[in-house]
Formats: sequence, C-alpha cells, structure tokens
Amino acid sequence: MTYWDPLPTVRAIVGKPLPQWDPRRGPVRHDWSGPAGRVHHPWARRDWRSVPGPFYAAETDTCWTGRGCAPAHVLYDDDGDGQEFVYRQPRSPREAYELICAGECEVFGAYGGDGDAYWTPELVRDWWRDRRRVREWAVRLDRTWSVSARADEREAAGGARAYVSHIDGELEGYLRGYLFRLQEGRTARSAEALPGL
Repeated sequence: MTYWDPLPTVRAIVGKPLPQWDPRRGPVRHDWSGPAGRVHHPWARRDWRSVPGPFYAAETDTCWTGRGCAPAHVLYDDDGDGQEFVYRQPRSPREAYELICAGECEVFGAYGGDGDAYWTPELVRDWWRDRRRVREWAVRLDRTWSVSARADEREAAGGARAYVSHIDGELEGYLRGYLFRLQEGRTARSAEALPGL
C-alpha cells in the first residue's frame, strides 16, 4: 500500500461544504491540517491507541459523534469517558472528508492533522513494536461491547474488529510508506524500497 498524503485535500476543502453534507449546512470552518484545539488538546495528549499518521484526536468530548462521520477511522476508548481516537489514517479524499466531518462535529476542536510534525521514524517504530498492546485492547473491547445492551457500543465493537484487522493486515505497509514520507519528505514511487519497521 502506498502512502497517500491527505493534507492537500484537507487544506483545499476549507471554506467549502463537505461532499457528504447538505450544502445548507455551510462550509468547513477550520483547517484540520493544523494542530488540535490550540493549547488545550496538544499532540502529546493524543490517545495511546492512535495509529501513527497526520491525524489524531486529543482529549475529545464524550459525545460519541466521530463514528457517525468516520466509522472506518474513529473509535472510542473504554476508560470511562469514551473519548475518540483515530485508528486508521485516510487513504483517499473521501476518507479525509470523513475525518474532517468527525473534527467538525467534535465540540472541543480536539482533532488535529499536524501529526507529521511530531511523529519520528523512531516513534513510529516504537508504536509498531508495542502494537500487541493495542491489538489486545481492541480484542477485549470487541468481546465486551459486541454483547452490550447498548446499540452504540455494539456498533462500535465493529470498529474494534476493524482495528484488529487493520493491525493484522495493511497497517504495516501503510506505516512503511509513512516512514518513507517522514524520512524523505515525499511519497515513495512504485519502484522505491520502503524502510522496515
């Protein structure tokens, strides 16, 4: 899987309505390629389960709106407060728009898209080495929430299963492409070797 840079798409939609929105809703009001919520939601406070990449969420509200916009990208923690985090980075304009929608719906402005300024190859590799911890958490979440009496928890259990599948499948290739992007400042061409994790 080749790394796709979502930031030009994110910047280009500012001031325009998202394609999935009713045009009467109005335009995207924030450049989601920047930091989350200014001072209150820095990258350092992102959820430990957040997959490396430009997008993250840090200390979100607990309204569980993210999966309504981006079910293939957003999941909730089960630490008692239900904050959102990004478990899959976007790979197309449509997917970037879904994450923008999640950011627009989250009242604290706690989504950010400046992760590239903070992730280093060493940090990405550290996250990958510790992926078993994240995977085990997602498996436990699925077991608990898939049998919940709450419909929203049962729906989110599907996100936990998708996260496990992502970790077991395409995430390694994505992260190798992301490492290339971090090291070289550009996306790898098809014939170029990607760094190892």
